[in-house]
Formats: sequence, structure tokens, C-alpha cells
Amino acid sequence: MASRANFLLSKAAEELGVFSIAQSSWDTKLLCLQRFTRLFAYGASTLVLALYLSSIGTSDARIGLFMTLTLLGDVAISFLLTLVADGLGRRRILMLGAALMSASGVTFALSGNYWVLVLASIIGVISPSGNEIGPFRAVEESTLAQLTAKEIRSDIFAWYTLLGNAGTACGTVACGWIVQALLRGGEWSETNAYRIIFCIYAVLGIVKLLLAFMLSDKCEPEQPKQEYEEVHQMDTVESEGLLSEDEDSQEEYAQSKARAPLPEMKRKSIWPAFSPASRSILIKLCLLFAVDSLASGLVPLSWITYFFNRNFRIPEGQLGTLFFVTNIISAVSNLAASSLAKRIGLIKTMVFTHLPSAIFLALIPLPSHAWLSMTFLIIRSCIQNMDQAPRQAFLSAAVLPSERTAVMGVVNVVKTLSQSGGPVITGWLADIGKFWIAFLIAGAMKAIYDLSMLKMFLGYKSREDEDQNRGQHQERENGVA
Repeated sequence: MASRANFLLSKAAEELGVFSIAQSSWDTKLLCLQRFTRLFAYGASTLVLALYLSSIGTSDARIGLFMTLTLLGDVAISFLLTLVADGLGRRRILMLGAALMSASGVTFALSGNYWVLVLASIIGVISPSGNEIGPFRAVEESTLAQLTAKEIRSDIFAWYTLLGNAGTACGTVACGWIVQALLRGGEWSETNAYRIIFCIYAVLGIVKLLLAFMLSDKCEPEQPKQEYEEVHQMDTVESEGLLSEDEDSQEEYAQSKARAPLPEMKRKSIWPAFSPASRSILIKLCLLFAVDSLASGLVPLSWITYFFNRNFRIPEGQLGTLFFVTNIISAVSNLAASSLAKRIGLIKTMVFTHLPSAIFLALIPLPSHAWLSMTFLIIRSCIQNMDQAPRQAFLSAAVLPSERTAVMGVVNVVKTLSQSGGPVITGWLADIGKFWIAFLIAGAMKAIYDLSMLKMFLGYKSREDEDQNRGQHQERENGVA
């Protein structure tokens, strides 16, 4: 009986990727811990962002504009930093971003000027949605893909996503009850209570900086194989020339070597180059992700908390608890997504879990009772993020290893750019009393994204699978020869 129970526990642990994350490298664990810390900060700040701006006299329309400008500014920063991350060093980019996070938290804690806060939000990566923006995710995911074998990559991404959602959950519940505790005594104003949260945000930025500092050299990009072989061939030729017994030949070789221009391949560029196959899939994915992200931008977490606070008068502490529950459910569901992806494939897992969540998103504003709206929100949370780990595993396998950081950076930039158009539209709808329309439009757009993803990529073979099949075919041909 005991052996049967142990077998079942072992099997469950294997399905949920427990062994994969436990046996992963120290760098992998540090990257996951960084994401937890960062998403804790995002979750805490997002819960009070719209409420804080409202408390200092900002209208709904200008709150929406604030979120849009923040996302647009993050596009420029993310695009630049992710494109040059592999050239300048991934750890340096992560440390720089953490330092800017901390500086942004300090600015929000000290200033109430609208445009100063916009600038600080852009530079310091304040997240209106509670989800990832900025360059961090692209750099971390590219590094995780490099550190992880293809067979367990979906498990690692599932835990990476789970810890991020868990961080958001813990951040929202901690923020909600801290604010409610401060307001209960009557000694703190709403504005000052919200500013305490941004002080915590600054401290978490310092913690993330320390975690990034602890990463090893293994996180830096590997030298492409082709470049290695060309350099190796040059070194071999050079060695043969120097070992020549003919002194005149040696002298002639040395002179020609001195006159020769520096080979182009040794001029290392910080700018990436995409292969034609990668460009093709990148364009398709960017178009699809743009639709999904615009829908997400219409109803980010900041606006959802504002919706429940305004429509149902739910206090901050209860809102924090509500989104703690939804994020914990969302986090745990990612482990089930990894197991499901092993059986039905990445694309089917993405679509069959994300499509129902789009339907429940559209239903959230329709009930007149808070408990029913919360029910739709919680049901949506059970499956809304189950597509994230399969999606990142699919994207990692679809392009060359040397392209991953830049490709993921471009994808994140496109997603953030598309998402930036949403908040200002929702702000305008909220100003005219039509807040509920944003939820309906978002749900419909996400459904269109899911069906298009299924049509375009069902049966798609990854670059890794194609390379493996090509290698096996070549081995068979050589065997026949």
C-alpha cells in the first residue's frame, strides 16, 4: 500500500514538473525567484495604481491616458534593451532594470505631479496590468531556454509562470490589507497609505538587483556554432602557417596576415540578425499577439480593481484577497497546463484553455450582484494563464537559440505596444458610463485570437524538431552510402 502511494506521488510530481524544477540549475532557480519578487512588486502597485491616481485628483480619462503612456514608453525601453541584451550582457540588463524599478518606487512615494509620475512609470516599469512589461521577461525566458533541455522546457516555463502568478497574488493581498490597516485607524489619508506601497516597491527593486547580481556567466548567450567553427578554422590555418618549416613562407604568411583586414566575423555586433524562417513565424505571431494584447489592455488588473471598487464598493483589503485567490488559482493551473501539453500538444493546450477564459471575461460586467461577477472572475482565473507556459515553450522552439532573446523581446514589444491602446479606450468608456463595453470587446478579441492561432499553427513543427529530423535523415543517407 505504501509503495503504491509512493508511486502515485512520484508520478504526480513528474507530471507537475516537480522533479524538473528541483533538479534545475541554480541560475534557473534564481531567475524564477527574480520573477516572483518582481511580480510581487507589480501586484502590490497595480492594486492601488488607479486608486492612487484618483486620490490625487486625476480623472478617469487621464488615468487611462496615464496607463497608455506608461505602456508606450515601456515599448521603447523594452525594444532597445532586449535587442542589445545579448550583446551588452543579460545580467547587466537585469541589474539595470532592477535599479530603475527602485528609483521609480521612490518617485511615486514622494511626488504627486502627473507628468513626473508618467516619466517615473515609464523608466521604472510600473505595470498597469500586474503582468510583465519591460525587458525582464524576454531576457529571462531566453536564458531559461538556453539553460534547459527541450524535453523539460515546458515544465520549467510552467513553474516560472506559476511563481510569477504567485508573486502577483501575494503582492495584491499584502497590499490590500496593508492599505486597509493603515486607513482603519484614521491617521493616514488614502494618498499616503498608497505611497507606502510604492516604498515597498522600491525595496523589492533592490532585492531583485541583488538576485540578478548572483547569476553566473552561464546565463550569458552562447557563441553560435557557425561562428565557432569559422574561428576554429582560422586558428588552425594560422597554426599551420606558424609551424611551417620554411622560414620564408612563415615571413610571407606573417606579412600577409598583417596586411589583411580584420575578418568581418570577429566584429561582434550587439544587434541581432533573424533567419528568414524566424522572420516569417515572427510576423505571424506578432499579428496574433497584438490582437490578444489589445484585448488585455482594455481590462488590465488596475481597471478591474477600479471596476469592482466603483460598482460594488468593495474595500482594498477584500479586493486584495479576491485577486490573491484568482492569482493563486491561476498559478496552480499552470502546472496542469504543462501536463496537458505533453499529451495534446502546445497549440491545442493554448487554445482549449484560453478560449473559455475569454468567454467568462466578457460575462464579468453583466451581473448586477457582486458575488456573480466575482464567480465569473474566479472561473476565468482557473484557466486564463494556462496558455502562457505552452506559448513560451512554443516560441522558444520555433526560432534559433541565438535569436531567442531578440525574438522574445520583439514579441513583448509588440504585445506592450498593442496593449497600450486599451487603457485609454477604457478610460473614455468609464467616463461616459459604459465601462462594461470594454469587457465585451476584450472577450470577443481574445476569442478571435484563439481561433486564429489554432488555424495557423496546428500541426506546426518546431525548428528543433526539424533539425533533429534532418539530422536523422542525413545519418540514414550516410548509412546507405
